[in-house]
Formats: sequence, structure tokens, C-alpha cells
Amino acid sequence: MTFTRRLREGVRRGEITCSVRIWMRPHVKVGGRYRMDEGEIEVDSIEPIGFPDITPELARESGFLGVLDLLKVAKHGKGENIYLVRFHYVPPKAKARRGP
Repeated sequence: MTFTRRLREGVRRGEITCSVRIWMRPHVKVGGRYRMDEGEIEVDSIEPIGFPDITPELARESGFLGVLDLLKVAKHGKGENIYLVRFHYVPPKAKARRGP
């Protein structure tokens, strides 16, 4: 799962924990982990939703200014189905230090 550059810091800080995606079919699975910069995104849930479910509040929760801002970014390819993906950020593990 990729995020536009302006959203990545909010995802890392845990401020953005959901994303609306318009796909032909789901591209992620619940429990799946997907690389994002240094860490990963772990998908908590994915559910089909409709356009009426895309409220200004959901748009802001997803890191956008409003519904139109979200819709400009949400569509991927020929997608027709709308999905709400909830996730959390998993920071990279600290590298083990070698002993003396």
C-alpha cells in the first residue's frame, strides 16, 4: 500500500490510521504487512463502502482536507469499488548491536 508523500509523516505518527481506496478488487489482506519507507503498514480491516460513506470527517481522518481532495488521490487505475482500509504503522526494528 503506498501513500502520497504528504501523508506519510501522519501515518508514521499514528495520526492517519485509515485510507479510502478505489480499486477493482482489494490489493491488501487483513493482517498483511506492506512496506512504507523504513517501517511497515499492517492492515487491521478492509471493508467495502459506498460514496455516501465518504464524509468530510472520514476524509480528514484519512489525512485529506475534504472529500474532493481525497477522491483525487483515492482512485487507482480502472477501479470502481470503494474500500475503507484501517491499519496501523509498525516502526522498523532496531538493529541488534554486536557485542565486544
